[in-house]
Amino acid sequence: MRQYRVVLTTLVLSLAGAALLAAPASAQSRRTVLPGPDRPAGEGDGPFSRLVLRGATIIDGTGAPPQGPIDIVIENDRITEIRGAGAPGMPQRTEGRPDGDRVIDLTGMYVLPGFVDVHGHIGGASQGTPAEYVYKLWLAHGITTVRDPGSGNGVEWTVKEKGRSDRNEITAPRIWAYARPGSGWTEGPIRTPDAARRWVRWAKTQGVDGLKLASMEPALMAAVIDEATKNGMGTQAHLDQMGVARMNALDAARLGLGALEHWYGLPESLFDSRTIQDYPADYNYANEMDRFGQAGRLWKQAAEPGSRKWNSVMDELLELDFTLDPTFTIYEATRDVMAQRTAEWHDRYTLPSLAAFYEPSRQAHGSFWFDWTTGDEIAWRENYRRWMAFVNEYKNRGGRVCTGSDAGFIYKLYGFGLIREMELFQEAGFHPLEVVRSATSCGAELLARPTGKPAEFGMVKTGMLADLVIVDENPLHNFKVLYGTGHLKLDDSTGKPVRVGGVKYTIKDGIVYDAKKLLADVARMVEEARRAPAISADSPRYTDADGHPHP
Repeated sequence: MRQYRVVLTTLVLSLAGAALLAAPASAQSRRTVLPGPDRPAGEGDGPFSRLVLRGATIIDGTGAPPQGPIDIVIENDRITEIRGAGAPGMPQRTEGRPDGDRVIDLTGMYVLPGFVDVHGHIGGASQGTPAEYVYKLWLAHGITTVRDPGSGNGVEWTVKEKGRSDRNEITAPRIWAYARPGSGWTEGPIRTPDAARRWVRWAKTQGVDGLKLASMEPALMAAVIDEATKNGMGTQAHLDQMGVARMNALDAARLGLGALEHWYGLPESLFDSRTIQDYPADYNYANEMDRFGQAGRLWKQAAEPGSRKWNSVMDELLELDFTLDPTFTIYEATRDVMAQRTAEWHDRYTLPSLAAFYEPSRQAHGSFWFDWTTGDEIAWRENYRRWMAFVNEYKNRGGRVCTGSDAGFIYKLYGFGLIREMELFQEAGFHPLEVVRSATSCGAELLARPTGKPAEFGMVKTGMLADLVIVDENPLHNFKVLYGTGHLKLDDSTGKPVRVGGVKYTIKDGIVYDAKKLLADVARMVEEARRAPAISADSPRYTDADGHPHP
């Protein structure tokens, strides 16, 4: 039955894709991805009246060091007890330990809070990515919570999937649904502050958790942020080049913006010898080779690290309790495109339609490799050095920095992208425990803050929701053991290389998912898609990374 469902999903996707590409642009822009199928019996075990995880080492997500062996008691969807199971290096106690409906022996394994991806698009029709494929890649990598930044699937679709996930009717992380101003609205364009406020109030009634903003008129931006704050909704923004001269990151933070996505608007806040990026005379934002090529030369135009301007901007952002979501991973191909194009997981886990979307194209967003040069990569490496220096110092001075992936573009695959983001945080200077905190409790706090309620996930603590990641290797030693493909290392006892790691179990709401079985489902989807009729790589796409129409 499962194989039939995977084949059917693939065939429907292929036929839908063919129809999509033959339809006029107006029709194509209305298409959405296939929603997640109902969770079948046997996919995930639980929740249990009483689930016991025995003998694990805990990395609790607060920044505290590992501790174990520990027994964890979960009742239905909550952690109700955490207790020691003996002294490290000694035989564990055999008497007086908790029992339950199911007991899992985790001796020698590690338990972490479920990971939070605060920038995760639930697929897209233009890339040929059904929701089931995306959800299972996320869960297989320990991602139990995702903030969808206003996907092109529409408000109603995303909120419906959010509710189905909350009820565990689908195999999916919990979803925080953000929306773009005007999305789903049928009462005309948003051209005045009053209309902007009315749309925010309407979005709240639809079950939207927050807003994803792009560059817009400053008066509208102010109205949207203010109304969202009044209604307990979060705000995030991608301040693109078409509006950043009027509204940089510091300007938006002063209006009350909650979080900055990527880094657009941040170096512009640090300008001290100019007010506008040094665009070449023949620059054209619609040409993505120009857009991304010049973006890689932007941080060197900003104030030097440690300078008065650098410090004053950072001081004010810290005072405003501003959050950074750098998404280092999504731009990584700019500094080594060959490495990202040939990443080992593409062969087994990347859908052919998604692989085609990644390839050089003047129509598909993020596929700007028209003539990407060594010089472009060198410029981006320096860009990363400055960018990472700001982010690391911001963290060191008490700022909130959270992990997001923005996968589905630029050779980045769902799930794998967030693990790579964790590696890049470590490259930026974060201690591995700081990385885990950014990927767990930080994201949970960011999402909960606008509601005025404490986070219910993101830490391995009594009373928290049972959202957990279990891995049989130490991720603090090497984050690569979290990849679905595991980590290749030498077995000195045999003299041969072996694969180790990969998430073993992901627990969401007390439901235990076998991560490797989820990956096997994804691999079957990919194999079936490869047998289906091909979709042309040259066909036009109609949404960019933020869901905006793209020619």
